[in-house]
Amino acid sequence: MSWGSEQPGQQQAYGQEGYEYGEQPWPYVQGYAQQPYEEGYAQQPYVQGYPRQPYEQGYAEQEQEQEQEQEPEQEPEPVPEPRAGARDRYFDALRAVALVRVVAYHTFGWAWAGLVFPSMGVMFALAGTLMAKSLERPALKVVRSRMRRLLPPFWFWGVFVVVAMLIHDWMPGWQIVFWIVPVGDPPGNHWGIQAWEILWYLRTYLWFVLLSPLLLWIFRKAPIPVLLLSLVPIVVFQYGWTPPWNRFGSAITDLATYLFCWLVGFAHREGVLRRLRPPSVVLASLAALAYGGWYAFAHQGEFGTYDLDEIPLAQAFWSAGFVTLLMYFKAYYDVDFAWLARFKRLDRIVTIFNGRAVTIYLWHEIALVLAVPLIDQFWKVPAFEKWLPLESQWFMFGIGWVLIWIAIPLFGWVEDVAAKKKPKLLP
Repeated sequence: MSWGSEQPGQQQAYGQEGYEYGEQPWPYVQGYAQQPYEEGYAQQPYVQGYPRQPYEQGYAEQEQEQEQEQEPEQEPEPVPEPRAGARDRYFDALRAVALVRVVAYHTFGWAWAGLVFPSMGVMFALAGTLMAKSLERPALKVVRSRMRRLLPPFWFWGVFVVVAMLIHDWMPGWQIVFWIVPVGDPPGNHWGIQAWEILWYLRTYLWFVLLSPLLLWIFRKAPIPVLLLSLVPIVVFQYGWTPPWNRFGSAITDLATYLFCWLVGFAHREGVLRRLRPPSVVLASLAALAYGGWYAFAHQGEFGTYDLDEIPLAQAFWSAGFVTLLMYFKAYYDVDFAWLARFKRLDRIVTIFNGRAVTIYLWHEIALVLAVPLIDQFWKVPAFEKWLPLESQWFMFGIGWVLIWIAIPLFGWVEDVAAKKKPKLLP
């Protein structure tokens, strides 16, 4: 399949079934460092800047205390309380920024992107606080609801990817069951690696959902000690036992990397963060950031980069410090970003990003892939060749977003069906 030349920085992967060395894979793979893998499974980078992710469709604002009754002439103008299920725009804005950063990272491959904004840590923290809120209901119903929201969009997207890989000589084995329930990374051939490689996030999210009833029970026993101890597994994996390079090893490494972020979401929801003193939180967060940043830069020779996506220990500590500050800022100052409502277009974009987060996450890599042959066609038009920056990655970034916005109304309605809502072109 010829969709244009392979972009600079594309990595080769070996040993994939249905793929011979030298065969042309998906035409654009930016920002990945591949590990050897077994039987159709590629070792994932440990935070591949994705997302994807399914989220609760709304947030319940905390109820405001009633004003004491006053004389009519002294009563101030009433402030309407937020309606039940109203969205928290602070969380919405963070998720939207995280998704933009994910797409940018997979376009440009910036190693520093994770230091500026660790998208995956932020997204796991947001999912953790929503999961803790939902677990006020029976755990089994909550887990079923989360899986129902996640799996149909995944299956719908997977049909396209699996059929395309079968057409390009993929011979799946029994591991194809992971395309039904992705408790392990679904397999595929190297031709389609850019599309299916992002599924590490869905697998990790699914495991956190399944484990959350137990994790929340443990967390409530001793919130602060459990939160601090959640960083121990990733330290052990770095300095003690190293997980194997397979589905099992990849899964537990990713869980260990983002366990703190998920639990700090619990801490926010349970009111633990609000009770902490600012100096203690700031100092602890800065210490985690310092250690994560130091480890990333001090071990560039070992990992070949300071990109946090390739260094689980650095990712865990940097994300822990960064996310703690974001969540504490929200808890301590009760920030809600209600001012977004004054900017209607921006507010609308944030709403669409949150209502179609799974769609954007799943389809953004395919959009970047399709941008390559589309730009190749532009070269055939003399005016485009002269006046458009066809060689610029920024131009491809823009074309990618155009294709993402096309995918949102075409495929996003599946999220509504999964949530048992009336399908809409836009949320």
